[in-house]
Order: sequence, then structure tokens, then C-alpha cells
Amino acid sequence: MAILITETTRVLVQGITGRIGAFHAADMIRYGTNVVGGVTPGRGGETHLDRPLFNTVRDAVAATGAEASLVFVPPPFAADAIMEAADAGIRTAVCVTDGIPSQDMMRLKRFLRRYPADRKMRLVGPNCAGIISPGKGFMGIMPPHIYMPGRVGIVGRSGTLGYEAASQMKALGIGVSTSVGIGGDPINGSSFKDILHLFENDPETDAVMMIGEIGGPQEAEAAAYARDHMKKPVVAYIAGLSAPKGRKMGHAGAIISAFGESAQEKVEILEAAGITVAPNPSAMGETMARVLGRRQAA
Repeated sequence: MAILITETTRVLVQGITGRIGAFHAADMIRYGTNVVGGVTPGRGGETHLDRPLFNTVRDAVAATGAEASLVFVPPPFAADAIMEAADAGIRTAVCVTDGIPSQDMMRLKRFLRRYPADRKMRLVGPNCAGIISPGKGFMGIMPPHIYMPGRVGIVGRSGTLGYEAASQMKALGIGVSTSVGIGGDPINGSSFKDILHLFENDPETDAVMMIGEIGGPQEAEAAAYARDHMKKPVVAYIAGLSAPKGRKMGHAGAIISAFGESAQEKVEILEAAGITVAPNPSAMGETMARVLGRRQAA
């Protein structure tokens, strides 16, 4: 089944006619993703990449039955585009846009709270690589060829480290059910805990690789969730072990400002929760292989 996207998921691309949007939408279509249309205001009735264009997300949903949307919209307009998707009935939105103002994200988070649980849209990102269920489809900017279908879920703030984990596991014959990049911004749509919950309830996922970094409380919250609610093993890696306190590094949210936010503190919290932590980025694949081997032996 995988999570968030399968071969049947009907996908829209907001901003499909832009240079970046068109490039990645074409990649998605070549991979087999069920892209059913695009949204570019003022170009409704035209086609692009052999897909129909619509002026609004509501028009696109009515005509195609789309249930997911990938947002390639510039930062000043991205929050409004995501809210438009939610209002039109889209169930999953992925936003790769970097640099959305924090105030816009706060306004967006408040907007999404108005919907009841059965109608609330799940937002992945912003500033993320997207989501991929290997062999089925993807929404985002990741290189799909490095992912092999399998039964390990990946969730991470860093897209590049997610690629590295998938590549290492592929070399060891370990495939991926779904990989989710939640993004590195301080205010994002889905947390580690949200995605761990989906993987725990996915019958096609046997274990999860979680890739965190310095800054913010999300990894500690995920550790508590995994300890209390998960039966599937979780392997983690935390980037930033050498980062000095107070220094901003990498993602906009990656700054140590409180207890539990440094890489070493996060490693200790994760290990205390029973999560196996890879000692360095080159050991992510072999650490997962070791954990899976122990599970099979048991």
C-alpha cells in the first residue's frame, strides 16, 4: 500500500508551466506518476506536457478527481496556493518551495486547523524533496532511480541525506516502501511523529529510517512516540554532531537554542527511547541492515 502516494493517486502540479515545475513534472510523468493536470491561472483550457491546464485547483479537482497536489509556486504566493488546494478538497499537498515567510506559514497552519479531521489536508514541506513510493510514483524533486522498491520507510528533514540512505540500502539489497522529506523549515506541515504514525499503520512497511538534524524538538517528540506507540524498529541518524551551540547551519530551522536541540542530546534521547542510531552518515544503510537482521533472527 505504501503511504501518501501510490500508482493510482491522481496528482496535480500547481505551477506546472514554470521552468522548474515543468522539468520535474516531466520527470514524474516518465516515472509513471499519475499526473492528471496542472494549474496555472490564466491558461485554463490549454495543455502542457500533454496534460490539461486549469485556472484554479477547484476547477482541476472537479474535472480530474485529483486528490494530491505538488506545489511549484514562488515563495510570496506559495501559502495562498496551498490554502487554495486545501479549500478545493485536495487531501495531500507537497510543497518544495524554499523561503516561504514564517508569518505566511503561521497563517497557513491556522487556516488548516479550521477543517474537521476527515476533510483536513496533509501538507508535506515546505522546503522539502517530496515523497516517493518506489515503482509507484513520486511528487517532488528527488532522483527516482536511486530508490528500490521494498519495505523500509524513510522520513527526514534533509532531502540529500534521504537520497544517501536510499542509495546505501539499495546497495545492500534493502528497498524502500515510501520516502518522505518533511523539510527543514522551522514551521512545516508534517512532523516526524505524523509520518511515523503512518508508517506504523502501513502493512507494507517493516521498519523506518529517520534522519534528523540539530535544532527544534521534533526528533525528541518522535522518540517519545516511537517508544510508546511503535512496534516496528526505527533507525535514526542525526546530522550536526560537530555544530557549535548557537551557530545556524544548513536548514533555516537548524540552530541549537535550547536543551535537547543539539545533535548529541538528540542522539541520547533517541537511544534512551530504544532507537538504534547510526554513528555517521556512511553507516545508515549498514545500521538498518543490522537491525533488520536482528529482527529476522528473533
